[in-house]
Amino acid sequence: MWLERLSGQSTPSASSSVQHRSYSPAPRRSSHLTPNSNPRPSYGPRTSSVGLISRANSSTTSPNPPQLANRSSLRQEIAASPDVVDPLDALGILLGKSKDKGRDGQEEKKSVPLDHRPADLDADIDFEGQGLDVFAQVAGQEKIDESRRYASQTVEEYEVEKHKFEDLHKSILACDDVLKSVQKSLTSFQQDLGAVSAEIETLQSRSTAMNTRLENRKVVETLLGPAIEEVAISPEVVSTISEGPIDQSWLSALEELDKRSGAMHRASQTPNRSLAVSDLRPLLDDLSNKAIERIRDFFVSQIKALRSPNINAQIIQQQSFIRYKELYGFLARHHPVLGEEIGQAYINTMRWYYLSNFTRYKNALNKLSIFVIDRNDAIGADQTAHRAPANRPSQASHDALAIGRRADVLKQSHQAALPAHIAEDSKQTHCVETPFLHFNLALVDNVTAEYSFLAKFFSPAIGFPTVSRYFSAIFSPTFSLGHAFTKSLVEASDDCLGILLCVRLNQHFAFELQRRKIPVADGYINGTNMLLWPRFQLAMDVHAESIKRATSAISTRGGAASALGLSSNSADAASKQSTAPHMLTQRFGQFLQGILMLSRDAGDDEPVGNSLGRLRGEFEAFLTKVGKGFGSGAGERKRERFLANNYSLILTIVGDTGGKLAGDTREYFEGLRDGVGGI
Repeated sequence: MWLERLSGQSTPSASSSVQHRSYSPAPRRSSHLTPNSNPRPSYGPRTSSVGLISRANSSTTSPNPPQLANRSSLRQEIAASPDVVDPLDALGILLGKSKDKGRDGQEEKKSVPLDHRPADLDADIDFEGQGLDVFAQVAGQEKIDESRRYASQTVEEYEVEKHKFEDLHKSILACDDVLKSVQKSLTSFQQDLGAVSAEIETLQSRSTAMNTRLENRKVVETLLGPAIEEVAISPEVVSTISEGPIDQSWLSALEELDKRSGAMHRASQTPNRSLAVSDLRPLLDDLSNKAIERIRDFFVSQIKALRSPNINAQIIQQQSFIRYKELYGFLARHHPVLGEEIGQAYINTMRWYYLSNFTRYKNALNKLSIFVIDRNDAIGADQTAHRAPANRPSQASHDALAIGRRADVLKQSHQAALPAHIAEDSKQTHCVETPFLHFNLALVDNVTAEYSFLAKFFSPAIGFPTVSRYFSAIFSPTFSLGHAFTKSLVEASDDCLGILLCVRLNQHFAFELQRRKIPVADGYINGTNMLLWPRFQLAMDVHAESIKRATSAISTRGGAASALGLSSNSADAASKQSTAPHMLTQRFGQFLQGILMLSRDAGDDEPVGNSLGRLRGEFEAFLTKVGKGFGSGAGERKRERFLANNYSLILTIVGDTGGKLAGDTREYFEGLRDGVGGI
């Protein structure tokens, strides 16, 4: 019905167009009336849609009358253009119909086939619940604004916006200037890039040349490097050897100098030696002479330090000599004469050092109180006389024939020598083996230390025969002092046990020196044995002679009674004779047990067996003569019992003693006991 009403409306006048109308706030939407999605055709800025809107607004049936409250603004609208399509025609086009005038001038409605509709009209229109007049008014206003945007400007409008164009022109000119500057910069950059490219090519050529020279240099260094390395020496080495202190860095510099000197010496021996060797040889010789001079001064100062009072030589040997023993090796190789002189100076100093110190130690040991054992303490000496000789000093009681705890000195390992100040202040009385032990302990320790030092310090600069010669030169006076001390201890003593203990101690010292691999003291050990063994045989002879004298002192008539100290003219002396062991048998047994204990590991080549055989013969003769005093008949039985008791006592005393000599002795006395009938 609203379509027929619209068709009856008259064409709006040109004054009904509205120029300034506000846009509708509703968005434009596509129509869903046709399947095509083409948009609506655009209209010019001044279309008749406004008139359509005005006519629609005048209807009382408008769905939205409040939107046209200000009607006076319609009068000011710009008149429509004559080429504007009539709104009814536009609506007919939208509906697919067109109006043609017939022959009589009447309009005829003519349907336009859908095929001939404009493509932009095939769109779905969404009225959004608005009336056609409101929808048309909003769409018309949008078309007016769009057409006004693209309308041609008038001269007045151009004058108004002239300054904008001037600013645009200035901007374009500024852009031209910037582009020219950029062009100039690019041109300069291209020129600089060309220069850089030329420089890179130059650098490449130079790098190639340098690589070639480097390869050539490497080849030359490969050929000349070893030769230069053999003879070249750094300034640091020269400065260290000339002015630096003697320490580990100085040793390193000296080693470097020694290696270069050796290489220079070998190079100088070749027939085709180079001129560099002739030029460098004097310089190396001067530096070597400077090193020799400093080494000489260093060793001279250390040798002087050894002569200081109360100095410990082993500390200087370890900290100064052994620590820098390479210095003497360099000195011996480059200046053998000076090396021999330094060695001789050391020998003279150490000879004085050891002799003076052992002399003081011997004097300290001489202050020890020693038990005096002489002929009065022999086995067969008369024990009834308790008076001491006038020339014999008073001393503590001591059993000269019992070994007791004296053999403990052989069992103590790692003993330390008695200090000199303790020996000087000691008030205790000792046996003869005590000073002998401590003197030789100190001597063996010092011999070991000195020989080890000589072997470490002087070798391999000198051979071991020369080292042995140096050692003999140092210790010869000290060894002579030791022999004299040993002789002073035993020459006036008849202490067979003490002398035999000294012999065993001397053998232990020999074994210890062999274990320490010190062969240079064998002469001293052998010399000490030559002093002790003869004196031991003489002391054994003293005991044998004492028994022989006791045997001779027995009266032929008195027999056992005389031997027992009874009066020989007593009538009943024979009847009072006892078969108990004789007192001399007890003394002999103790002495024999001591000798056998000290000879447990003795060899067959020792003189102990011969001296002991002689002593046993004298003792057997003594008992035989004593047994004759029992007479014959009934006295024969008592004599046999007497002899058996004496032999059994000896076997009892020596029964626990080990060793080959002890076994032979037991067999001997067992045979004697069994020969008289036993007990």
